[in-house]
Parts: sequence; structure tokens; C-alpha cells
Amino acid sequence: MPKILRINTRTKEYTYEDAGKYANLGGRALTSRIINTEVPADCHPLSAENKLVIATGLLGGSTAANSGRVSVGTKSPLTKGIKESNSGGLFAHKMPKMDLLAIILEDKPEEGAPFSTLFISDGKVTFKDATPIVGMDNYPAHDKLLAEYGDKMMAAMIGPAGETQRLTATIQFTDPYKRPARSAGRGGTGAVMGSKKIKAIILDPEVNNKVGAVDAEAFKTARKTWVDILQGHPVTSQGLPGFGTSILVNVVNEAGALPGKNFRLGQIEHAADISGEKIAEVITARGGKTTEGCHVGCVIQCSQQYNDAKGEYLTSGFEYETVWALGANAMIKDIDDIAVIDRLCDDKGMDTIEVGNTLAIAMDGGIIPWGDGKASIELLSKVGTKDPMGMIMGNGVDFAGAAFGVDRLPTVKGQSMPAYDPRAVKGVGVTYATSAMGADHTAGYGVAQNILKVGGDIDGLKKEGNVELSKNLQIATAAIDSMGFCLFVAFAVLDAPNGVQAMADLVQAYTGKPFSADDLVNLGVNCLKDEQAFNERAGFTKMDDKLPRFFETDPLPPHGVVWDLSVDELQGAKV
Repeated sequence: MPKILRINTRTKEYTYEDAGKYANLGGRALTSRIINTEVPADCHPLSAENKLVIATGLLGGSTAANSGRVSVGTKSPLTKGIKESNSGGLFAHKMPKMDLLAIILEDKPEEGAPFSTLFISDGKVTFKDATPIVGMDNYPAHDKLLAEYGDKMMAAMIGPAGETQRLTATIQFTDPYKRPARSAGRGGTGAVMGSKKIKAIILDPEVNNKVGAVDAEAFKTARKTWVDILQGHPVTSQGLPGFGTSILVNVVNEAGALPGKNFRLGQIEHAADISGEKIAEVITARGGKTTEGCHVGCVIQCSQQYNDAKGEYLTSGFEYETVWALGANAMIKDIDDIAVIDRLCDDKGMDTIEVGNTLAIAMDGGIIPWGDGKASIELLSKVGTKDPMGMIMGNGVDFAGAAFGVDRLPTVKGQSMPAYDPRAVKGVGVTYATSAMGADHTAGYGVAQNILKVGGDIDGLKKEGNVELSKNLQIATAAIDSMGFCLFVAFAVLDAPNGVQAMADLVQAYTGKPFSADDLVNLGVNCLKDEQAFNERAGFTKMDDKLPRFFETDPLPPHGVVWDLSVDELQGAKV
């Protein structure tokens, strides 16, 4: 049975433990249970008392389509609450083949201790001096690790932002194409890893234990049903593979819900220049790849390889959220500048959503001009250095707002909002306000019904029905994250009568333990209860479940709508 590996980063001791009280949990349900159970809710996120958990989902290591996501859990230095950040890459399928359910980093080294690289092999953990790659950007550091450990190497690593414990810091995971291009992006997980003085975690490429379903025939049947569901839906079989997630730029802009110029606008004039259609056109002309998977076993293939004007690889995973944050909210019109910043964020190890919003704050504060891509690149290049401006930009929206004297800060619980204005997409606005994670579209994607009309049709301009919508989606999302599925499977599941049962059948056949559709729902509910309980102990109250005041007072063009849900009404979204 898969084990939990505990690593003390101060004493360099480690233990392999049975799952015990954490049995039958995976992914987000597991990381949130461990953090809620073991981490003092009132501890400082960068202290020795905090822990960093990397966990594979219940279907990790299986051949179920789109089950290759990994969860990273901790107390967030950005929000000061619980955090689960989700990533693609290779870890989720590799860990079960090393009999690992979760890796827990505990304690922290003494002040002044050097960074280490952890090499995890079959029953053994080796601390190696990371000095040769400390201070390096992620791509060149990853190349050095590939040279040392071989072409099958897979890593979880931090860049200069994580080393210097910036609040935007990510953990970057090796993708299927040997690039550090997949991010556990939100909440500053990389800063916690940096506080533990761990530069990288390497999984031994030579350990490859056989993993399979307990009931192979039942799993094969369930897997076929599951693939048919994903390949039979227009979003997961045509829209996302054809144009990537940035297909949403024109859609959301047309709906009047694309935040522009620090959430002052609902539509921008240059949307077509940064759209998924335009990006696909550029990629094709330069010999890149419009279709790529972020993890093994992906049948949606919504990631991409974007080349520069010379036809050389520049960046991967050029997502809608990134394109929006930089191209609409910071008003940068040059798609190549946006791509350079995306690569820069992967290299430094920074969350592109938080960084894009922080650039908008810098522009609002007169630090650089609106829409200036070149000035943005120069500013962000300072992150990870001792330059004070780099320290500010690396710490996110609220920190930058205080530094630059800006009061228009689109954050909830310290985390900045993603690419949908909550005044016009009230379903996702409820999620922003009430999720334990802070403003997070992936915690309950109300856009599906408010704009895309997938799984139902609820008006995003009115508050009616959106609290219940968000609650149901938050439960479903927590369950999906706990199984290790990509969130985008939800598009197909919402429109498939047998979608939830198909997921339950996969878990039951894979684990050999009874698992019903009700069990799946309960998995999500209990995960959310863990997260809400942690935040309550950390001092959060219902008064933290609200949006910034300007959403209530400033009508959003073109619809002229405002945010009109009260704090008490929003409590209906809690489990």
C-alpha cells in the first residue's frame, strides 16, 4: 500500500508511514486533512510549524484519462489560511509507482543553512547540496538537473521567488516534455518550500513499481465510459484542444465580464489581438504546437508550445488566466510581450495571476505606464534579487498596493481575483468570496452556467440561484481535485447524466473498495469542512467572506451591474 513519507528538513531524518487515519483520501482531501490536523492554524506560514504536503489523487498512477494532477497543501503565506494548489506534470503518476501517497516536508533548518535538493529513491531520501543551482532561474536549473539525473528525471522545484520567500512563489513541476512548465501556482506554496530550504525534490527515475487496478476488468469498462464522456463533449473534445483555454478571451469579453484596467472595464477593445484564435494562428505560423497535454494520460490536450518570432521555444501552458491578467487587466497588447512574461514567471517561479494583477497595481500607482510590456518585463526581472522593487512585485497585490499607495485592490483573503468580473459572473463571485482559498475561480467555476451554459443556465448578472450554484460546484470541485482529475473534466461531467457515476466507478474498480456517487460527494463536502475549520481556527470569520467595497459601489460597463450579495446571503455557500 502507498506510504506517507515524512521528511524533517532540519534534522534530515525521514520516515515512511502507513496511511492510517488518512486512508481512503487523496489529492486535495488528503492535503487539507493533514494541514487541518497537524498544522497549528495560528502559526506563521514560514515558520517551522507549517508543513508542505505533496499528494497524489485517488486515481494517481492509473490509466484513467486526465487523472494526472497533483495537489500541494500548506498554510498560505499569501492568504494566511489553508491552501491547496493544483498542478499537472509527472509527479502524480510517478509517486504511486514509488509506493508514495504523499510527501510531507516538516520543520525548517537553522538560519543560514544552505539549500538542499532531495533525491527520493526506493525507501531512501538523500539530501544533496543545492548550491550549484541556487539563485538560478528554473529553466537553466532544470537543465542542470536533467544533466545530472538523466533524461527521465522529474522534479518539483522553486525559482528565485521561492528562494527569497516571495508571496507569489510557485512550485514548478517537470512536464511530459522535460520542462519546468507546470505550476502549483497560487498562494505562495513556493515560499513555504523555500522556508524549508529545499530547492528541488527529485523522484528517482529508476524506481518504477507496477501499479494497477484491483478490479482490472471493471476498471477497463469504467475507463472506456469515462473517455467516451470526455471525447463526446464539444468543450473537452473540440474547443479546448483547438484553441487552448484562451478560447475564453473572446467569449468572456463578448459577455461583458472580462476585467480590464484593474477591474474598471468589462470589455476591452483589443481582445481579438490576445485571443485563443490569435494565439493559435501565431503558434501555427511559427511552427509551435497548438495542442499539448500537461500530464500523462490527458485526452483534452489544451496546453500549447509557443515559439518566439525566430521559431524557437519560448513558453508552454500559455493559459487564459495568464493572457487575461497581462493582456486585459494590465492592458498589454503585444502577445509576444505577454508570452515573455509568462516564461519569466515560470523561470522565477511566480503565479501569473497574482503577478498580472500586481502589474496592474503598479500601473495604477504610476510606477510604469498602462500596457507597457517592456517596462513590465524589466520590473519583474528584479524579482528574486535584493532590489526593493523586485521584493515588492514578488509579494503580490495587497503588498504592492500598500507600497504604491493604491486602494483599488481586487483581493479576497489576500489573494487576487482571476479573469472573470464578479459583478457580471455572480456565480464565480460567490466562490471568490466564500472559498477558504481566497479569490479562486477553480474552487467553484460558476462561469460554466453563467456564461458557457454548460450544466445549466443561471444568469450571471443577477444574484438569484448563484449561491446554491457556487456551493454545489465547490463540493464537486473538491471531489475532482481529490481524485486527481483535471478540473476541465467538469465541463463534460456537468452535461453527462452518467458522469458522476463514471468517476465513482473508476475509483471503486481502481482501489477495490466500495465507492458510490454519494461517497464522491461526501469526499468533497468533508474536504471543504476541513478547509473551513482550519480557517476558522486561524481567525477568519464571515466578514472575510466578502468582496472589496468597490465592486458594490462601481457599476461595471457595459452592463452597469454591481455586486449585490450580502455577507449573510453568502454564508449559504458554506457546507
